[in-house]
Amino acid sequence: MGVVAKRSSMTFYSDGESHYSHRVRIVLAEKGVTVETIDVDPSNKPEDLASLNPYNTLPTLIDRDLVLYEADIMMEYLDERFPHPPLFPVYPVARAHSRLWIYRIRRDWCSLVDSLLDDDGTASELDKMRKELTDSIVSIAPIFGEKPFFMSDDFTIVDCCVCPILWRLPKMGIRLPNNKATKPLLSYRDRLFERESVMDSLSEKEKDMM
Repeated sequence: MGVVAKRSSMTFYSDGESHYSHRVRIVLAEKGVTVETIDVDPSNKPEDLASLNPYNTLPTLIDRDLVLYEADIMMEYLDERFPHPPLFPVYPVARAHSRLWIYRIRRDWCSLVDSLLDDDGTASELDKMRKELTDSIVSIAPIFGEKPFFMSDDFTIVDCCVCPILWRLPKMGIRLPNNKATKPLLSYRDRLFERESVMDSLSEKEKDMM
């Protein structure tokens, strides 16, 4: 049974190739929110975006008079605005841990992902970044042998951040090793990719990535 769409007057300016836009689209799909998604070419942004967002950046979320232009803030706002299903834990300590994981993903993975997707560097530099990102992702494989999702029994906001990165690994020229040690990680990846909200969140460009 599909999720009943929740009515809203939201507009989402999205980059169909950006993992930051993708994480917000997953939250929107998970919540079943009705939103007008405008797929924007980053090199040819609509004029009204600059008047709405002082940084003229993507993604940008408009909810009536509220304008948000930072993906992680959007995700937290959406979880509070549409509390069911919850993506952040209820208790403050667990919420803090979730925020720390999001911060670590941004610090440890996102800079590498951004450089690899932009093809920003020499061939040897890109190979080094691929190895660093692969090793870092593989190093967390054991945690998925304990819980079905990222340090949790339930799909959470952290999974919304990890999923777009795993989805883009082929585009970055990365193939995760398939062995006994990585089996929990690969099973986790498959659980994410089979999730209805993840499939519903995909842009046309993201569909082509796989």
